[in-house]
Amino acid sequence: MRSRHLMLESPAMGRQVHVWCYGHFGPPVIVFPSAAGFAHEWDKQGMLKVIAPLIQSGKVKLYCPESNVSQAWTKKEIPLATKLEHQRAYDRFVLDTLVPFVREDCHWPGAPMAAMGCSLGGTYAALFSLKYPEIFRKSLCMSGRYLTTELTHGENSPELYFNNPLAFVPGLRGEPLDRLRKNTHITLVCGQGPYEEGCIEETIALGRRLKEKQIPSETDIWGRDSKHDWDWWQRQLVVHLPRLLGR
Repeated sequence: MRSRHLMLESPAMGRQVHVWCYGHFGPPVIVFPSAAGFAHEWDKQGMLKVIAPLIQSGKVKLYCPESNVSQAWTKKEIPLATKLEHQRAYDRFVLDTLVPFVREDCHWPGAPMAAMGCSLGGTYAALFSLKYPEIFRKSLCMSGRYLTTELTHGENSPELYFNNPLAFVPGLRGEPLDRLRKNTHITLVCGQGPYEEGCIEETIALGRRLKEKQIPSETDIWGRDSKHDWDWWQRQLVVHLPRLLGR
């Protein structure tokens, strides 16, 4: 499998950002890491191994950036306004640096992106599809959190509203809703087993809201043996990545 490690200069982040690229051909998919935030996470956790045939046969190219998830979401001591500042910077890195790089690297101007992730990576994948549907045309979100006030311990703000899917999706109407209906498809996957508390309830709730709004989506709930861990995300990826690529 062809793999490359790159450091992309991001003015928005004020530093270079680690990105791992896997594959030589195929539609591009951006993979957002979990709460660890590491660009090499999917390689280390065996996710690439289970989809190696798709990558090696040129069915897909993966781009795995690091994230600033700890500054944006998981460090309790950081004030909410600062967290949102870090989230804005990461959005700008993805939109202004990563997406143009991926399109140039694929020799495909205007290439539609897909997004994937597990746990908080699933949260990121959902947010990018919901906020930027003309760019992120498909997403696969495994065991994500979609009520982000749960990550801010109930603290809220007008800006957080637009980074909180279970807050803003129910209020969508008019042109913003039409953009989502026309441009994107969101797949939500979650187990009912250990450590999926919060994730399962929010996955079901967001799936219902997407259906109510007629936003193209699929919600796939796995059994009580399916836990919040990499061995189950590997299995879910094997099932759902071919479906995502076929849409």
